[in-house]
Amino acid sequence: MSETSTLRHFRQLDPQRQDELFLQAPLPFGDGDDRELLAVALGATLYVPATRPDLAAAVVRRATEGVCSMVLDLEDAIGDHEVEDAMTNAVNALDELASTDAASLLLFVRVRDAQSIRGIAERLTTGVRALTGFVVPKFTGESGGKYLDEIAAASELVGKQLYAMPVLESPELVFRETRDRELQSISALLAEHRDRVLAVRIGATDMCGTFGIRRDRDLTIYDVRVVADVIAGIVNYLGRTDGTGFVITGPVWEYFADHERMFRPMLRTTPFAEHDAVRFRQHLVSRDLDGLLREIALDRANGIQGKTVIHPSHVSAVHALSAVTHEEYNDARDILGKEAGGVQASGYRNKMNETKPHRSWAHQILLRAKVFGVTNKGITFVDLLTALVDR
Repeated sequence: MSETSTLRHFRQLDPQRQDELFLQAPLPFGDGDDRELLAVALGATLYVPATRPDLAAAVVRRATEGVCSMVLDLEDAIGDHEVEDAMTNAVNALDELASTDAASLLLFVRVRDAQSIRGIAERLTTGVRALTGFVVPKFTGESGGKYLDEIAAASELVGKQLYAMPVLESPELVFRETRDRELQSISALLAEHRDRVLAVRIGATDMCGTFGIRRDRDLTIYDVRVVADVIAGIVNYLGRTDGTGFVITGPVWEYFADHERMFRPMLRTTPFAEHDAVRFRQHLVSRDLDGLLREIALDRANGIQGKTVIHPSHVSAVHALSAVTHEEYNDARDILGKEAGGVQASGYRNKMNETKPHRSWAHQILLRAKVFGVTNKGITFVDLLTALVDR
């Protein structure tokens, strides 16, 4: 960890509450830290339209609420006629944020075109301190190179390493007949710029739009088969743990308000009853957060970490499920502590740990433990969520 790191997950909780929840508290991090650790630390990345008149104040407010990464959006979130004003607003906000505690956030600008990267870099003054990098929408093997070159040039111009986060959402990826060729092209391009690519983001909303689909709030993105197939392909090509892959972040969950339900809620009652939190479960269900929690769990099961979010209420859910449990931590340490291979029973006596097949998993667990912490024995995501929501 960098000596200048000041950002930390769960920092909004008071020290006593943190001691109750964590065996190993989350460590601080900053944009000068190792790229792989930073990618895992992104957590819930909150998007905000760059047209907001109170943009800097909004970022500061979210920082106090526990948000660690944000994107000032110049693309889909704003109208075509607002782009120039939004760019000016984003630059002014970054300059203003440079003198606040929120400057330590991982802050990105999502641009519409490659030229905007240079335009922003040339106009920034003190705001360079607050900027971590750029989000590149609709990234393809053909168009992505010019964005990555512009980010490299901007880094030289401002004297700071700026990161790229490409968003994979193009029709070339979605359509089955062009997918493999496109993924091969993207994989080769990103490999050339490995040190500059922080994480790969998935744009499932655009993918759904290719087929005129908008998934229902009672379903996860993995229930939409044509999109789930694309996600599987992206993870297969770009999520490998052999040194060629990248951290891949989960797509946005679009819902956050009450509605009439067609299907039963996705949250079991038992974990909440055990923690005397049945009413809290009802709150989560009423806000459609049960579907979000289910999707986060499926993201993790499919090799994806972190998530794009468009509502502040989603941040706590992502972070609560990102903390490493006492059981996961002990399993990971046991696996990495045995060099010769073989099989051994988990210390929890409920599973088998295979040293060689589970080794990459264990490394990822310990990396995540650094930035999201390790919970005390018996502490679950219910305890973390209630602590964050009750704050």
